[in-house]
This record gives sequence, structure tokens and C-alpha cells, in this order.
Amino acid sequence: MKINRRLVLLVTAPLTVAVAFSVLALAPATNQALQAGRLTSMVEVADEASELTYRLQRERAAATALVSEQGDAEAFRLRTEETDRSIAGFRGRAEGLSAVPGSARGALGRIERFVEEMPGLRAQVRSKSSTVSALAFGYRIVIADLNSYRDGIAQADGVDADIADRIRAAAALSEAAEHTAQQQVTVARAQAAGGFTTASQRTFDAGRMGYTESIGAMFDLGPGAWRTWLERTLSGARALEARRLEDEIGRTGAGKDLTVTPEQWQKASNDRQELLRSVEKRVDAAVLAQVSDVRTTLVWTAGAEVALVVLTLVGVVVVAIRLGRVMIRRLRELRNAAHQVAHSGLPTVMAELSQPGALRGATPEEVARRTGDPVRTTGEDEIGEVGEAFNAVHHEAVRLAAQQAHTHEQLAETLVGVARRGARLTAVMVSELDTVQRDEADPARMKALFALDHLAVRMERNTNNLLVLGGYGNARVRSADVGCSTVIVAAAQQIERFDRVSLGAIESGIGITARAVHDVAHILAELLDNATRYSPPDKQVGVAVWRLWDRAVVQIVDEGVGMTAERRAVHNAALLEPQAGIGDVRSMGLHVVARLAARHGIVVELRDSSGPGTIAEVTLPAKVLALDFKEDRGPSQDDLGNGVGYETPRPITPPGPQGRGQPARAGARSDHLGTPVGAGLGASAGTGPGAGFGAAGPDAPADGSDREAPPGHERPREDGPGGGARDREPGTTPAPRPARDEPASRVAGVSSSGLPLRQRRAPQQWPTAGRREGAEQRPGAGAPRPSPRRRDSRQVSDVLAAYAQGISRSTNHRGRSAPDDHTERTEK
Repeated sequence: MKINRRLVLLVTAPLTVAVAFSVLALAPATNQALQAGRLTSMVEVADEASELTYRLQRERAAATALVSEQGDAEAFRLRTEETDRSIAGFRGRAEGLSAVPGSARGALGRIERFVEEMPGLRAQVRSKSSTVSALAFGYRIVIADLNSYRDGIAQADGVDADIADRIRAAAALSEAAEHTAQQQVTVARAQAAGGFTTASQRTFDAGRMGYTESIGAMFDLGPGAWRTWLERTLSGARALEARRLEDEIGRTGAGKDLTVTPEQWQKASNDRQELLRSVEKRVDAAVLAQVSDVRTTLVWTAGAEVALVVLTLVGVVVVAIRLGRVMIRRLRELRNAAHQVAHSGLPTVMAELSQPGALRGATPEEVARRTGDPVRTTGEDEIGEVGEAFNAVHHEAVRLAAQQAHTHEQLAETLVGVARRGARLTAVMVSELDTVQRDEADPARMKALFALDHLAVRMERNTNNLLVLGGYGNARVRSADVGCSTVIVAAAQQIERFDRVSLGAIESGIGITARAVHDVAHILAELLDNATRYSPPDKQVGVAVWRLWDRAVVQIVDEGVGMTAERRAVHNAALLEPQAGIGDVRSMGLHVVARLAARHGIVVELRDSSGPGTIAEVTLPAKVLALDFKEDRGPSQDDLGNGVGYETPRPITPPGPQGRGQPARAGARSDHLGTPVGAGLGASAGTGPGAGFGAAGPDAPADGSDREAPPGHERPREDGPGGGARDREPGTTPAPRPARDEPASRVAGVSSSGLPLRQRRAPQQWPTAGRREGAEQRPGAGAPRPSPRRRDSRQVSDVLAAYAQGISRSTNHRGRSAPDDHTERTEK
């Protein structure tokens, strides 16, 4: 899970808890605001109920007058229309009520039923089929329900005690008005009957007493201002007139005629009802205003609390997001810096430090400080500490790399020093060998001297290997291009088993530039050395060269045990990308070839063969090849029939004094030790090979007793043709085996100058060295060689004199051109 998701979870958990507690804290205030809103609605309905009560009282008075023959139908109709309008307003308000207390809800139900039955009651009034008492009772019931609703809303949930008292006070005022309205009906019925009866007298007195009690309850429950409003309203002339008539009627006994006319009483009663209604309106408005104020206050309070909580939560979320973004941005910067260091910065520094002279005299600490700090995300918090720790790791890694580069430079200088000292010692040994060879006439001892001379050439190649590993190159500079076949011959002369190298199809006209001659010869020498070491001793190693567009391809084919595909892939990768360090000494040839090839853009690749062994393919780029190269060569052959000329197979002769350490001249022949190793590749270039890269150098033991075979190779069979290491004494190094030896039985005698005379034999008795079993013989290879031309003793003496003079010149030239330092620094 990523850090941003972790931060979201980290913020969400406490935020959820905070929201839950906030909801619990806001619930009471919100509930109070809702209750205040519901109470306001119920008070508004109570206001409509008060208006409906007044209209029903007026309609009741008109109905009583109509039935008692004291009024007319038009007045009743007007009162019914006013009542209907009031009923519509009441119903409209009552429909939106919710959470009404139980008593008020019951009253609303009864009022709704009466409204539905009212048309029948009005029909009775119009037909005068009902008594005044029945009419009065019907209206009194619904008016009582309206007053009960007004008193019941005071019991609603969440109503403040002061507001409840005021609601009850307003209901008491409505009851007082109802008592006066009942008195009006009682007096009108008495006037129609000719006076009070005992029952009607009690009803009249009960109305007066009920009015007094209701007004007292209003005064007790309501504020003082309401009492003032009522007293001022009822202190006028109309109110006093109504009270005077009431007192006069009250003093009239049962069975006596009333002195107050119906018109006077109805007018006075209507005036008092209007006055009471005016006070009742003011009281209802005061109650509604107070309830509305409370509701507004509670709503604002709840809204403020909700807004505060929401703003707090939003603020917390915003702060968390800002802090989280800053943290995530810093972590991403740290990650990007780490990736940049891992994939770009540190590899670049390592590559720079792997170059020769990268330190330039600086200490590892100075190099580490010079690279700077890759991470800028630092500070006093934990992320900053991680950035500083990463900078410390980077500094230490660069310092260790610089220290390792310094160690490698010291080791390289040590190798170069050892190589230079070995070169000087080799030069001294070669000089002594030249001195001995100059005066030696014994063929057997001359053969031994030539073997030592060949060993010196191999020692020189080993010295050059150390120079290459140390970052230096051969200081010899040639002025002329050299043919590729000559370079191959020179390379073969630098290995121990040069007699097993067989030159195959070599396309003519391929030359190597002067600056790359020694390095190409060195590469081929390492490949040939490995091919001969890790292939059977009785098998030839073939070399073929052909041109491919602007490049040239050199193939070295052996018939060794080969190697696995995985091991070959590892070797090819090492050849393609030479390592910067000294490398494994056991694979010195591999590293030397890789470095020399990278120096000139040469591609060296190991390929599998259709038969046993391995093919080492060297692709020479155009910059290594000489343009328009021409060389003096013998007759060529056209084996492919495509017009491309190929050189005649040439012999590989042991190196003599004339060509030590450098390629021999084209067409040169050496008659001192051997004869041609083979007439060609024999089999096709695709059959064979197993060039292994595991030798420590050209002077590794030939019997393999002191070394392990490289991965993917097995040791050559010791019981195969040609003998093996078991017949060799321990610790001895076999002398080079020429393809054609000169046994003592073939010496016919000694000439006058002391030279041995060879015994002649028929041409068909010459061995066919280099011819493989089952291989197809080249045209003319099986023909008998012509007998050598006879020379007299004077001619032989002249040849030997010329040879001795050449040796003297070579020795003097080497003495003058062999300084203490034969090397120059080269780039990898």
C-alpha cells in the first residue's frame, strides 16, 4: 500500500470518530430546532383555531336568532360564509402538522368530523326543525374541541415552560370568550321563552362564573402586559354597557320577564365579543412571535454548531491534505533522487572512476566531496534525516569506489612495472640467444636454441598481456600496412602449438592498417592459443579469412569438446563489454581480447559448430582494414569459381631471429625448424572448434595438471593419438612438435663445412601433415613435390654468411631500439 493511501486511512479514522461525536453533539440542538419549528406550526394552527372559534360563535348566535324568530336568514348566510372561509384556513394550516400531542391530535380529529357534519346542522337551522338548545349544544362541542387543541399544544415535546404557560393563558382567554358567547345564547333563548327558567338561570350564572375563572387563569399564567391589554380594552363604553345589561339580566329572577330587549342584548354581546377578540388576537400574535423567536434562535444555534463542526472538519481535512501533499512530495523527491543516483548518477561516477587516471591525484575523500549531495530533501524531521542518511550512503559508496579505483591504479602500475621489467629481462635473454645462435653450427643445439627463442616470443606475449590489463599498449609503431595472412602467421608464431595451425581459405587483398597490426596479431594469438590448448593434440586448428562488404571476417575453428550455450553466452558478453578492473587472472586471455577488440571496434564472438568444438569469429571493421592494399604474393587459386582470389596455403614456421615479436614479411619462409603445418583447412570452416578462455597465459602447463579446464571444456584425452601427458615427465614442458622432424637416421653425412647432409628419399615418402582423415584434398596437394635443386658447398656457405649477417644486424638494431620503457599509455 502506498504512503498516500496510508495517510488517507490515518486521517480518515480519527475524522470518522470526530464526525460521529459531532453528530451526537449536534443532535440535541438540531432536535430542539425541529421541535421549535413544529411548535411554531402548531401555534399558527392555534391562531387559525381562535379565528374559527370566533366565527362559529357568531354563526351560533345568528342561528339561535333565526330559530327563535329574532333574526333573519341573510344574516345567518353571511355568518356561514365567514365560517367556511375560516374553516378552509384552519384545514390548510392543520395539514402540515407533525408530532402533535395526543390530546391535541384527538381534538383535531373531532373538529374534522364536525366540519363534515356541519352542512346537516345548518340545514336544520334553515328549516327551523331543531331546538335552540340542540343547536347551542352542537356548536358548543366543536368550540370546546378547538379550545382543547389550543390547550393541548402546550404539552408538545421540547416546549419551554414559559411558552407552555403563555399557550395555556391564551387558551384560557378563548374559554372566557366562549363563556360570554354562551351567555348571549342563554339570554336570547330566555327572551324567546318569556323569561329565565331555573335551569336557564343556572346556566347564565355558570357562564358568568366560568368567564371570571378563565380570566383569572389568564392573569395567573400570562404576563402582566396581557392583563393590561384586557383591562384597557374592557374599560370602554361598549364593554361597560355590556356589563350593565349583564348585571341587569342577572338580577331578573326566574319566571320574570326580561327588561332588556333582544336588539340591545345582541348588540352589547357582539360588541363585547369583538373587544375580547381583539385582545385574543394580540395574545395569539405575542405567543406566535415568542415561539418564532425561540425557533429562530434554536435554528441559528444549531446552524452555527453545524457550520462550526463542518468548518472544523473541513479545516482538519485541508490541513491533513496540505501536510500529506508536502510529505508525499518530499518522499517522491527522495525516491526520484534515489532512482537518479541508482540508475544514472552512481553508474556515471563509477564509469568515470573506472577510466585510467580518473582520480588525477585526488584522494577518495576529495572525490566523494566533489560529487556533492544528490538528495536536496533534508531537514530536521524524519524524512530529512532519511535524505541525509542517503547522502551519507552515496558519499561512502563514491569514496569506496574511488578507493577501489586507486587500488586498481596501483595494481595496474604494479603489473606494468612487472611487465616492463620482464620485457627488459626478455630482451637480455634474446640478446644472449642471438649471440649463441650466431656461432652455433650443431643442428640439434640450434634446434634447442630456436625453441628457447620461441619461448622468448611467448614470454613477450605474456608481458604484453600484463601491459594491456594495466591499461597500456605496445609502443611499437609500424609505418606500413601488413597483409592479413602475414598477421595470422605472426600470431601463430606467438603460441606454443603453432604447428597445429592450418591456414585455410584466405581471401587475397585483405590488409591490416599499420596502427592495428600488433593488436590484431595479439587477438588472434590469444584465440589460437586457446583453440590449440582445448582441442585434441592430433587435430588441426583451421583459420579462414574472407571479406564481407566493408569488413573482413576471420574464423578460427577447432575440434575441441566445445562449451554449453550458457557458458558461451557469458563469454560473448564478456567479449562485448570488457570489464574495467584487472579481471580474473585465470581468464586473462578473455579480458585481453575484450580490451584489444574494444580499442579498435573489433567484434569477437564465439559460435557453436555443427560438429564438435567452437568457432571463434573475429569481425574486423573498415577502420582496421587497409584501403587498396596490394602485396606481392605467389600464384592464387579460385576454389569457389566466383572470381574471388584466395591465397595459396602458407606454412606456419617457428619464429626465428628475423621476426621476433613482430609479423614476418609477406612471403618469408623459415627453413630452420619446420615445414608447412597443413595445406589448408581440409574440412569446411563450419566443422570444428573449441577455443576455450581459461588459460592463465601462454606459459600455462600443457598437460593441464596444475590448472582446471575452463567451464564448458573437458581435458583432451590422454590416451588418444599422438600420446599425452602421461608419457611426459612431471614438471617438463614439451618442445614444439614440427610436422616433419629430422631424425638422425636421415643424416647421410657431413659436408666439408661441417653441415649435415640429409638423405634424399622419394617424393611420395614425404608426410602429408595437416591432412585430416576423410577430408577432401586440395587440387595439387597430393602431387609429389619436385626434388630440391642441388647446391654446392660455396652456395651453402654464402647463404649461411648472409644469415649470420642478418642475425648480427637484428641484434644490433634490438640493442639500440630496446629502451627501458617499450610501452605507451592507451585508452581503454
